[in-house]
Amino acid sequence: MDGLVAVITGAGSGIGLATANAMLHEGARVAALDLTPPPARDRLLPLTCDVTDQASVEAAVTAAVAHLGGIDVLVNNAGIGAQGTVEDTDIAEWQRVFDVNVFGMVRMSKACVPHLRASRAPAIVNTASIVSWTGLPKRACYGASKGAVYALTLAMAADYAAERIRVNCVCPGTVDTPWVARLLAASANPHAARANLIARQPIGRLGTAEEIAAAITYLASPAAGYVTGSALQIDGGTHGFVVPPVGRP
Repeated sequence: MDGLVAVITGAGSGIGLATANAMLHEGARVAALDLTPPPARDRLLPLTCDVTDQASVEAAVTAAVAHLGGIDVLVNNAGIGAQGTVEDTDIAEWQRVFDVNVFGMVRMSKACVPHLRASRAPAIVNTASIVSWTGLPKRACYGASKGAVYALTLAMAADYAAERIRVNCVCPGTVDTPWVARLLAASANPHAARANLIARQPIGRLGTAEEIAAAITYLASPAAGYVTGSALQIDGGTHGFVVPPVGRP
């Protein structure tokens, strides 16, 4: 990715920060957008951005172009979670989650696509989820938002294929990030909750932010030049098969 400029949302921690590090390692220059962006360093430009606010998005994209000279890659990674069924999740929570997880991607994409048209290797990578494909208990709102991200990815890939702008998404399973740590800490028995979470993983462990970042970096890079409209599942096998409990065939 030498010489390419990447704009990454949700880059203050977790998958977003790991993706910024991975792309820096591959030679890219990175605009790291977040409500609390990481510190500035060589080839990394921190920018404060609220993806729910159009003016904030436009200001961040303008600053990225002004400082880095253009945009080649957009990583729509900013997202928030929610737990509950359709009965116990109020409409305000649905609106809040969709405003970040779906409309935030729309705002960023609208602002960046005009700049991507001028790139020699334009690409967009969206962070979807295992719940884009698989129903999990008490994830109605979050699952619906990430299902929308998958559908949005396919629609954008179709819209921009003729302009060489590739659009793909990653669908992570349960990743050991600060967000998951906060969910576990809020449970009645965090140790047991973590053990149960790991037990649900066919591969026997949680994913890492760096593993997801490597996949995002591949999809964003010219090495994936023939890949568009794809959803890369990185979930330890959760979507593809079921492993029986220990001691049972």
